[in-house]
Amino acid sequence: MRILIIDGSPRKGNTWKLTQKVMDILLTYDNTINFTEVHLSDLNLPFCMGCSNCFRVGHKHCPHNQIIQPIIDLIEENDAVIISVSSFQGQPTALMKNFTDHLAFMIHRPRFFTKKALIISTTGGVSADSTTQSLANTLPGWGFNKCYQLPIVALSWNAYNPTEKDVTKAEKVTHKFYHDVKSPKLHAPSVGVLIPFNLFQAIYVSSPSEMDYPTADNPFWRAYLGKRYAPNIPIPAYKKFLGLLIFLIGKRISKKMIITYRK
Repeated sequence: MRILIIDGSPRKGNTWKLTQKVMDILLTYDNTINFTEVHLSDLNLPFCMGCSNCFRVGHKHCPHNQIIQPIIDLIEENDAVIISVSSFQGQPTALMKNFTDHLAFMIHRPRFFTKKALIISTTGGVSADSTTQSLANTLPGWGFNKCYQLPIVALSWNAYNPTEKDVTKAEKVTHKFYHDVKSPKLHAPSVGVLIPFNLFQAIYVSSPSEMDYPTADNPFWRAYLGKRYAPNIPIPAYKKFLGLLIFLIGKRISKKMIITYRK
């Protein structure tokens, strides 16, 4: 098993200590697990400039793609992802936010349909749960099949050692994460994931402005035409019907939409 760890904290403090504990727990299940670490603080990734190249002509035209593409490749190559990020004012760090901004195009063109993630965060007092939830809301939009969360209140500034209670919680969540990754089971998408998948498909297949100003979304969604979600992902009949309904509504709306772009 190969697991990618993306560390979004500016320093290896409380959250990294908890992440190391999770790594130790995982190794008790399988001591052959291969961890690959990416520390965003080491990458000198510039801020996303909002140039829209990733949306218009594809993410490989992002001015920072030489930094972003290797991480995308690692996500593809690994069996699962662990995201380790501190809670700053109840939100992910600026490092992590900047990274996710660079991958915002994946809301339009999701791809990681078989990947599962564990999101880890600690806080000195409150709001680690809102930090993990923020990323748990983002990753399914990129296609992630399942997200597990491990928010911990450390009650410590830079002197944290996981308590027995924290370790018990970490063991419980890690157990679920490991066995889900090991299992071939894939989870049906939520309604919240079905909505953008079918809506974007309808808009970019049917919108008149899309024909006038083609984007990278256009060929992507044409490949999914007629599919309510990604192939090989189980989806119950009622969600297929709901996806079709969203698609038809999207087609109707798109005829009245005017999307402008700077050439």
